[in-house]
Amino acid sequence: MKEVYQPEIAYENSEFLDSPEARSIRVLSEILEPMVRLAKYRVHTTVLFLGSSRLNLEDESSPVLKYYWEAEELAYLLASWAIKLKPKGKNFVICTGGGPGIMEAANRGAARAGGKSIGMNIALPQEQLPNRYVSEEFSFLFHYFFTRKFWLVNKARAVVAFPGGFGTMDELFETLTLIQTGKIARRDIAVVLYGKEYWRKVVNFEAMVKSGTIAPEDLELFTLCSTPKQAFAFLKKRLKESLKAS
Repeated sequence: MKEVYQPEIAYENSEFLDSPEARSIRVLSEILEPMVRLAKYRVHTTVLFLGSSRLNLEDESSPVLKYYWEAEELAYLLASWAIKLKPKGKNFVICTGGGPGIMEAANRGAARAGGKSIGMNIALPQEQLPNRYVSEEFSFLFHYFFTRKFWLVNKARAVVAFPGGFGTMDELFETLTLIQTGKIARRDIAVVLYGKEYWRKVVNFEAMVKSGTIAPEDLELFTLCSTPKQAFAFLKKRLKESLKAS
């Protein structure tokens, strides 16, 4: 007697799920799974740290090495303060792209304060492992850059951009564009460009104003800071305001 064929349930069919036709399902999974997990652990808001993944602690001649320790200190100050707020859930959780360099520094600072922190990593051809300071329950891995960027910014009430390259610029300017165009309300998110010397050298915002490609008031979308203490004072004030408004 012929054995009855038992078909595979569609949502367990790996061949189908990995196919181009199922791309929308994979995208939706990268939207919904982080939403469910962050809700489970009652993460309400975050502070996003951006910056170079190429910073090498062993290269003492690097002109940007100091920013590793300054990012670590700023994350420590923010996490230490946020932990004491004791809201119904977690506010202003340190969030990074989960990789090395400045990302590691921020997760490290949060860990030093005794806080949890988020790492939203991306699957790349050259494997980028999560840094060891990311809290296990908040370690995410994305395939799509756009879903990752959505979650990096979605719960952020502040973005701190340390010196970085193309990836940092991409995430920073997309955030500034969302604020500039009103997709994110200006009152809802603070943007800090950390390291005046670096940012003024790399991006000539004043030339953009003179050329008419941005408005003078667009320079008010961000604040330049150069010490952890200065950045913390500014962010603490803005984050307190956002907490009252929520």
